[in-house]
Amino acid sequence: MLYRNDNIHIAGLTGMSGAGKTTACAVFARAGFCVIDCDIVARRVVDRGKPALAEIAAAFSDDVITPEGTLDRAKMGSIVFSDAEKLKLLDRIIYPYITFYLAAAVRELSRFGGNMIMLDAPTLFESGADIMCDVIVSVTADVKLCAERIMKRDGISREKAEARLSAQHDAAFFRQNSRYCVENGGDIADFEKRLAETASAVKEIFFEKK
Repeated sequence: MLYRNDNIHIAGLTGMSGAGKTTACAVFARAGFCVIDCDIVARRVVDRGKPALAEIAAAFSDDVITPEGTLDRAKMGSIVFSDAEKLKLLDRIIYPYITFYLAAAVRELSRFGGNMIMLDAPTLFESGADIMCDVIVSVTADVKLCAERIMKRDGISREKAEARLSAQHDAAFFRQNSRYCVENGGDIADFEKRLAETASAVKEIFFEKK
């Protein structure tokens, strides 16, 4: 592909919200991977004055823009997580911008010698960024456990946490569409051990390509 060369290897990390992607990123970073946080990229593409923000305002009205000219994330979330069609509309607007920024980030890392890159992307498949990846790793967990973690992490109600999960792919989807799927049963030591083993397996695949 135009944005990479044969010395660059990309793994995609995705999975259920609240399943432990932050822990997975830390383990892969310790294993030598350069991690690109796609949530940060997603926030940057809708910064004040960015074209994506103007498109969102045109599609959803100026009500989703704060008086300071930034995206009202709480209001946007309340709209899209309760309406699947509106979520799809938002996705169609922002994902091309996200993919562009990701490609630029990969190029930048490669300039400084980063040849093992991990895309930490909750919406890896929805954005189409999975086509950039040589290997896809997913993390999953029991839905109730995920909901509890989301509630604690984001300070939201169980109803909102469950609505967020219902708007995403389930564990079966990730198992079917990933080379590796690591289940988080709540034992952090065991989870990290299996993640480290997965990181080693991914590196072996990368080295085999050379």
